[in-house]
Amino acid sequence: MKAVLALEDGTIFPCKSFTGSGESGGELVFNTSMTGYQEVLTDPSYNGQMVVMTYPLIGNYGVNEEDVESDKIQVSSFIVREYQDYPSNYRSKKSLADYLQSQNIMGIHDLDTRGLTLHLRENGSMRAFISTSEIESPEKAVEKAKNLPSMAGSDLVKNVTTKKPYFWENNKKKFIDSLDEGEKLWKSKDKYRICAFDFGVKFNILRLLEAQGFEVLAVPAFTGFDEIKKLNPDGIFLSNGPGDPEPVTYAVETIKNLIGFKPIFGICLGNQLLGLAMGGKTYKLKFGHRGANQAVKREDGRVEVTSQNHGFAVDLESLDKDKLEITHINVNDNTLEGFRHKEIPLFCVQHHPEASPGPHDASGLFSDFKKMIDDFKKKEQ
Repeated sequence: MKAVLALEDGTIFPCKSFTGSGESGGELVFNTSMTGYQEVLTDPSYNGQMVVMTYPLIGNYGVNEEDVESDKIQVSSFIVREYQDYPSNYRSKKSLADYLQSQNIMGIHDLDTRGLTLHLRENGSMRAFISTSEIESPEKAVEKAKNLPSMAGSDLVKNVTTKKPYFWENNKKKFIDSLDEGEKLWKSKDKYRICAFDFGVKFNILRLLEAQGFEVLAVPAFTGFDEIKKLNPDGIFLSNGPGDPEPVTYAVETIKNLIGFKPIFGICLGNQLLGLAMGGKTYKLKFGHRGANQAVKREDGRVEVTSQNHGFAVDLESLDKDKLEITHINVNDNTLEGFRHKEIPLFCVQHHPEASPGPHDASGLFSDFKKMIDDFKKKEQ
């Protein structure tokens, strides 16, 4: 079915829909991963965004029931060069088109994704609109793109955070009604207890926290310091999530109070919120970092290939260097990829050590978090 992709700057890309008729809009971004499209589709950090895959052939291994990073598809639409409608893989349960259609998500192909990606690199991520009904008058689709809300200034965490707290056990969520019982809620006396703020947390983060031997309690983004204090966890985890970190003021205020209370580990949006809580500033990147091949240099000189998905970053120069140490820098553009406090037990990274999809170079950060808690507990004794 013929369709049109219209960008807010007036650029038009004729294309075809492989999911039927419809319309969709959002911020248009690109991802350079060669595989892992199902993980990309379900990553809450993509909430409300239209994702372009730079790898040309997508759909060839279908969709399965295991490789999901949340309870639903998070992207507003999916854009590929060539869609493969006949998947071949022993784990495949359905085609990519069937998967998108089951949740009313637009999928388009048969357009120059290379040219589209270069356009976004040169001009920056921007709002766009897909339509199968505005083929003859694409200027109307351009106007619809211009009328979409801007990503800058948008609090998208409220769209993806859990409504109720839950324990993550054996790769599943076990919801509880409230946090009113405080410390009595914990089930194990033999495991370190982690409160994970769900700003749009990926399942593989929870899997790796559980694999470290933690008892993991995920809490809504709006959870306040007093509730966390009653739970008395051994550590605090700040998850990834979508959108601009600056409007998420409720989380920043809670994090300010949590600093020094217990060891803290943050990933992606968690890194940005921790940066704001430490008095730093954030800004919107021109086209962001999204893909499974992003090189990051550590403070010891080693380079790790990492998985990334973010459109905002912490301003390196805005951080207090007397209190904080820079631990990771992006090799491509020298943006901040991680920092830690010199005295207080906290550290964070902008990239995704849990991968899914992507390399596992940085997965050791989860064991670093456990060691930090070990050291903190020894000092408490």
